[in-house]
Amino acid sequence: MTDPQPVSASDDQLSTLQDLLSRSAETHAWFEEMAEKAEPDFRHVALKFRGLHVEQCDRITAIMTALGGEPDRSGGVRAAVNRTSVSLRSLFEEIDDDMMSAVEDAEAQLLAEFDAALSSLAPSRYRDELEQMKGELVTLLSEEPGDA
Repeated sequence: MTDPQPVSASDDQLSTLQDLLSRSAETHAWFEEMAEKAEPDFRHVALKFRGLHVEQCDRITAIMTALGGEPDRSGGVRAAVNRTSVSLRSLFEEIDDDMMSAVEDAEAQLLAEFDAALSSLAPSRYRDELEQMKGELVTLLSEEPGDA
C-alpha cells in the first residue's frame, strides 16, 4: 500500500482561489438582497441563484482549507455595495425579469474567476470539483427565468 501524496497549493493558487471565493461571496450577497426585494414572480430566480452561491461558497472554502489556505468568506466592501445597489434599485424599480441582464453580467464575472482558478490548478479532485461548480452555474444560467 502506498501513502497518499498530500495535495497543496502555492500562494498564487490560493490567491486565485480566494479571488473566486470573494467574487462568489459578493454575488451571494447580491442575490440574498435580491431575494428579499424581488417581485413574487422573480423571487424564485433569485432564490435559486442564492442557494447555488451559498453552496458553492461552502465548497470553495472546503477546497481552500484542504489545500492549506485560510479562506475569507466576508466578501468585503463589494458585498456591501452589491446589497446596497439592489436596495436602491428596489426603491425606484421592481426587482423582476428585467434584472436578468444584470444577473448574466454578474455571473460572467464569476465564470471568469472560475476559469482563472481552473487554469491555475493542476489536475486533481479539487480542480474537478471547481469544474463541476462552473458547470452548475452555466446550467442555471441557461435556464429560462421562468424555469430557474
